[in-house]
Formats: sequence, structure tokens, C-alpha cells
Amino acid sequence: MKKAATRLVFAAAGLAWVSACAPEQPYFGPRDADHPTGYTDEKLDQNRYRVTYSGSSATNRETVENFLLLRAAQVTDQAGSHFFMFDMRDTKSHTTYFSDFPDWGGGPRFGGYWHSWAYDGFDDEVESRPVTRYQAYAEIVLLTDAQAAKEPRAINAQSIIQRLGPSAVPPPPAAH
Repeated sequence: MKKAATRLVFAAAGLAWVSACAPEQPYFGPRDADHPTGYTDEKLDQNRYRVTYSGSSATNRETVENFLLLRAAQVTDQAGSHFFMFDMRDTKSHTTYFSDFPDWGGGPRFGGYWHSWAYDGFDDEVESRPVTRYQAYAEIVLLTDAQAAKEPRAINAQSIIQRLGPSAVPPPPAAH
């Protein structure tokens, strides 16, 4: 009985450890005061929208670009269209370097600045690590079925939603 209880405790601890180490699921929801990551969209004209997606430092470039594509497809679908094309799009990266200066009173110090030193002046190695965030943005043009038939760059919104939608876990409901 005691062995079984011990095994159960170790199994639960192992499961907790593994789940704590699991990567955080990227947030796919609107960007607002509570969420610095997520998407925005704005209607610019009758058939033109600006769409953005900003990721966290844990969101890789491919995911950011896929979420932009998914949101563009959702905007197209919500507007009652079946097809869209990108008029322009780009992905920007912003990298900040954080440095750990060992043995400076009070523990490590972190700085959000660039520097080129490998040592802190006291012959202690300085460890710097880059933290990169990506933001993708685009202007999309909604197309009629007739326009899409003639446009090789036309993208079928439903195909994108079916292919990429499952990878975008919606945000949890707000706690009241």
C-alpha cells in the first residue's frame, strides 16, 4: 500500500513537472489592454482591411505569420466574402538583449540595451540573451468570386480557416 502511494505521489509530481515545462500556447484573440499580444483589424474601405498580429517572446515567426493569415481569412469570412488577397504584408522583429552581470551587489542586473562587452570590467563573464518578438501586418483586399477566378494570388478564406484554425486555441473566457 505504501509503495503504491509513493508511486502515485511521484507520478503526480512528474506530471506536474512536465506540464509546467510545456510551452505556453500562443494567445489568439484580440489585442487589448489586458493582452499585449493578439490581433487587430480595421476596415479601411469597402473591400479593404488592415490586419495585424503581435506575438509574445515565446511566439515564433512562423506562428505569428500563420495567425495573421488566419485572422485575414476570418475577417474575410465575417465580411461575407469567400476570397481575399494580400495587397501588402510584412513581418517585423524587435530584439532586446538582457544581460546578467554576476557579482554586482544585490544579485544579477538586467538591462534592455545593446552592448558589445563579453566581460563586466571585473573579468567576470557577462551572459546576454536575445528576446525577440514578431509583429506581422497586412492590408487585404476582399475579392468577389469572379475576381478570384481571374486572380492567381486569390486565397480561399475557408481553406485557411480549416487548415490553420485548429492551431489557434481561443483565449479562455474572462473571469467575472
